[in-house]
Amino acid sequence: MMAGKMRVPSLPSVILALAAVLVATGIILHGVGVITLRRVWFDLIERPDQRMAFRFILQPAMSVSLAIRDGIRDARAGRPPFFWAVMTEPGKRARQLHEGLAATGRVVLLAMVLDTVFQILVYHTFYPSEAVIVAVLLGYLPYVIFRGPAARVAYRRLAGSALRPKA
Repeated sequence: MMAGKMRVPSLPSVILALAAVLVATGIILHGVGVITLRRVWFDLIERPDQRMAFRFILQPAMSVSLAIRDGIRDARAGRPPFFWAVMTEPGKRARQLHEGLAATGRVVLLAMVLDTVFQILVYHTFYPSEAVIVAVLLGYLPYVIFRGPAARVAYRRLAGSALRPKA
């Protein structure tokens, strides 16, 4: 019997571990080279026309909505815009990126699962590294891009409402 509680890993830790395993598996199974990079690029460009194309709209939309929500929270709390803080505050960078992954964790996991299903249905094989690339591009990158602008818009709205006379 163990003394104490068993620590449950956080969602970002699980996602990062899963991504590392998938990338390593992809490298072992398919290697890394110009041919592999061409296949990845071609597969990504061709995908929006194929089955399950809804995910190219659904996943970024979910990520952007989370970014807007968190950008508004940043403005209300007086925190600097997300991407700006990541780029200019090296001491807080890891925490900020971890926070962003925690916010988008379910979207990123969904992106990995949907891409796995897509690859099996369409290509009849699985390229693990591509699943990670698609998850980052569709589930995480839109969050990083849109959280800061959402905060800036919210800052302006909050500042404007504070300056207006109350009736």
